Amino acid sequence: MQNQPTPQEIESKKLYTEMGMSDAEYQMAKGILGRQPNYTEVGLFSVMWSEHCSYKNSKVLLRGFPTKGERILVGPGEGAGIVDIGDNQAVVFKIESHNHPSAVEPFDGAATGVGGIVRDVFSMGARPIASLNSLRFGELDKPNVKHLFKEVVKGIAFYGNGVGVPTVGGEIYFDPCYEGNPLVNAMVVGVLNHEDIKKGQAHGEGNIVMYVGADTDRSGVHGASFASKEFDGNEKEAGTNVPKGDPFLEKRLIEACLEVMKHPALVGIQDMGAAGLISSSCEMASKAGMGMEMNLDLIPQSAKDMIPYEMMLSETQERMLLVVQKGKEEEIRDIFTKYDINAVDVGTVTADKNMRIFHKGELVADVPADALALQAPEYHKPQKEAEYFAKFQKIDTKVNVTDANQTLLDLLGQTTIASKKYAYEQFDHHARGNTLVPPGSDAGVVQIEGTNKAVAMTTDCNGRYVYLNPYVGGQIAVAESARNIIASGGLPLAVTDNLNFGSPENPEIFWQMAEACKGISNACVALDTPVIGGNVSMYNERSGTAIYPTPIIGMVGLIEDLSHVTTQHFKNAGDLIYLIGETHAEFGGSELQKMQNDNQIEGRPPAINVETEKANGQMVLQLIKSGLIKSAHDVAEGGMAVALAESLFTEGNLGAKVDVALADPALLFSESQSRYIVSILPEHCEPFELALEKTDVLVEYLGLVNDSGQLEITCDITCMLPDTKRIDAINLPVKSMRERFEGAIPCLLKSEE
Repeated sequence: MQNQPTPQEIESKKLYTEMGMSDAEYQMAKGILGRQPNYTEVGLFSVMWSEHCSYKNSKVLLRGFPTKGERILVGPGEGAGIVDIGDNQAVVFKIESHNHPSAVEPFDGAATGVGGIVRDVFSMGARPIASLNSLRFGELDKPNVKHLFKEVVKGIAFYGNGVGVPTVGGEIYFDPCYEGNPLVNAMVVGVLNHEDIKKGQAHGEGNIVMYVGADTDRSGVHGASFASKEFDGNEKEAGTNVPKGDPFLEKRLIEACLEVMKHPALVGIQDMGAAGLISSSCEMASKAGMGMEMNLDLIPQSAKDMIPYEMMLSETQERMLLVVQKGKEEEIRDIFTKYDINAVDVGTVTADKNMRIFHKGELVADVPADALALQAPEYHKPQKEAEYFAKFQKIDTKVNVTDANQTLLDLLGQTTIASKKYAYEQFDHHARGNTLVPPGSDAGVVQIEGTNKAVAMTTDCNGRYVYLNPYVGGQIAVAESARNIIASGGLPLAVTDNLNFGSPENPEIFWQMAEACKGISNACVALDTPVIGGNVSMYNERSGTAIYPTPIIGMVGLIEDLSHVTTQHFKNAGDLIYLIGETHAEFGGSELQKMQNDNQIEGRPPAINVETEKANGQMVLQLIKSGLIKSAHDVAEGGMAVALAESLFTEGNLGAKVDVALADPALLFSESQSRYIVSILPEHCEPFELALEKTDVLVEYLGLVNDSGQLEITCDITCMLPDTKRIDAINLPVKSMRERFEGAIPCLLKSEE
């Protein structure tokens, strides 16, 4: 065995600080054990008490989220949340971050991010049916950003395509604040029957602990701790230890585990994710009120001379930990053997609630399971309103639009708005054959096999809004997710969140997080979308400069009948176009402001009233279900003009002639919330307008879809001010707009690096 520091050396030299533990945390661990912890035990405490595993800085905020609801079958605390969708079926979903690994090894970091969240979902008993991603990068005119972007996309495609789970949606934003710290958040959705729900719990004294999957190596040791600190200039060295993934092994692992889950001898199952073997084992034991003994000599290893510290903390991919009824091990092993997957007995469940780890005949760790899984210190960090906030609240944001045609073309060429075909064309979005709406509309839609139902799914967040006003920005992130689900014909069900922030040690950053969480909670309550789980990723900063606060919202909705599936694209010449919702002069944090101010933003984000949001959304969904709406599109970045242009990017030669009651063409690019562009058949005009007349929902007739291949927009306020002239604001060929929209990112990537 390699020489390791003695407990006395660890304490006297404060070696525990190198593992991420504070003096107080070390003393707390020492008090729990009643002695000095040894080297392995300090490693166990350090990873399990890291922010990534314990949420020690964020628990106080997460408790404010609504987590209950009529449809919620499993909420936060398991590998993924589960929501009832009727007919004895449920959807399982979760989102996770792989930000730090992707910053230093973008291909492997992104690939293993996908693999990890796939395992979280199928460990609950669900078959994964779709994946999404939410990505943030710096501006694509920087060579290092191009490299990160290309490699992250390749990594996602490599793993998602290889494992056979279709990538059906997501979002990509570009902003200088993410240049040194990109965000790579992966979400997976699965489906199961109620009776197939499994949990990661180690019940039954004497039952067998079984290690399944790839052999353990040294990759990812202390990965959870690496993800719980800001970059310090040594990340390249850490990056050499980022795990690599094998999607083809994972594909076999999915099938084998789903078959094993039908076997009555399976007691519990959990993915070996962040913090590897120690997190899965102690969490399974703790949740069951049990303990566990493991013999590390039995762990399959592909690296030589591994010490207990390394084996317990390794984050080697494609591994699961199972608890199996004693005496039934061979029946379970035979199933894995059929799929050419290693399954080894490595321990037993005990009743004393301790984790006891043996190696070469020695007891190398003896720690209460609850101490690792539940008793991490909990911090209530000081918070202070960000210095910029009060100043921004007083700014009345102005923009300057002298040529609306050019402004629209320029916005369509902004990388955040522009087509992400470069990315999603690399993804297999038709794997398994059930994808109804692939990337490119408001939400991805996948049919539930063998039924007339589908699920819609999306990821959303505008970090600029959250930066300007964290509370409002948090509300908008939830609201936009709901709009995307509704515009696709779905009823929003629940939320999984990925809270990406800077360092919680900074009171202003912690204030951002606290306010954003309040906003998310408020919107989730109003829109009846409980939070069923998620992930917290802090310390996303480099050299003291943090990213914009970016709480990604993943949302899933139920489409009760396939006839309700709706896309954003206009369908036929002669269809009528309407705007639902109200437009105001709101440009703070907008794409237009960012474009005109050299990437700088200020002022107030768009306002949002969650009751208006709810009323507008319910009305749109009702109209879709009644068959009156043929297309629907959320109005988001770039405003109404961009939404109209995107609605025309379809097959054929469709155009549109629109006459909108706006005093200033700049308002075409306002990012006011709670708005939809919808189109209907001419014969549905009367019932459509009659339905809206009975509500307080604001609706404006805009014009007609035609076959001109041209977008014409006139700003007309003669109805309000008779002496005012109509302004011909936009007259552009759809072909020109589409070329700008689809060519922006490929053009930047092809330029000299």
